[in-house]
Amino acid sequence: MVIKSVNLEKVCGVTSKIPDNKLMEIAFAGKSNVGKSSLINGLMNRKSLARTSSKPGKTQTINYYNINDRLYFVDLPGYGYAVANEQVKAQWGKLIEDYLHQSKMLKAVFLLIDIRHAPSENDRIMYDWIVNRGHKPIIIATKLDKIKKSQINKQIKLICDTLDIESDTTVIPYSSLSKQGRDEIYELIDGMLQD
Repeated sequence: MVIKSVNLEKVCGVTSKIPDNKLMEIAFAGKSNVGKSSLINGLMNRKSLARTSSKPGKTQTINYYNINDRLYFVDLPGYGYAVANEQVKAQWGKLIEDYLHQSKMLKAVFLLIDIRHAPSENDRIMYDWIVNRGHKPIIIATKLDKIKKSQINKQIKLICDTLDIESDTTVIPYSSLSKQGRDEIYELIDGMLQD
């Protein structure tokens, strides 16, 4: 996959209507601070189009990035941000649920999980939500550069066991520093575009 053009085309807040797009959509979900913006920027070959922050909870809207006029990367709000009040968290949850329920062009959901830790309760809820909406999440195990190579398989097994994922679920370890895993993600997306 060669990224020729990228454009932040639509931003949906809590009161916005989910747009009725004509292009395929790939959604990115993950808890705050899991490296979602870094992954999206890495895939788009852009330094800071998706806003990264040392403060979690930066993405509070659904952001639609038009890629090559062929598909959208859909950046969903990060969940599980401790400092946000309950009302705000509930609104983000509704926004994500509305999107998963209403988008007609959603082809795949990439669920980002920090490879260093067992998935949280929020990760499990999100995984179940995605599955219950009829999608099979693709797990991106982020922050790969923060663990030793010898730990990778053990940590991936921990993620799979904790989420109780189906045996044929795709799990891709990803490093935003070395971009390890990016080519595998591109291959998946290319395959989806050809379906």
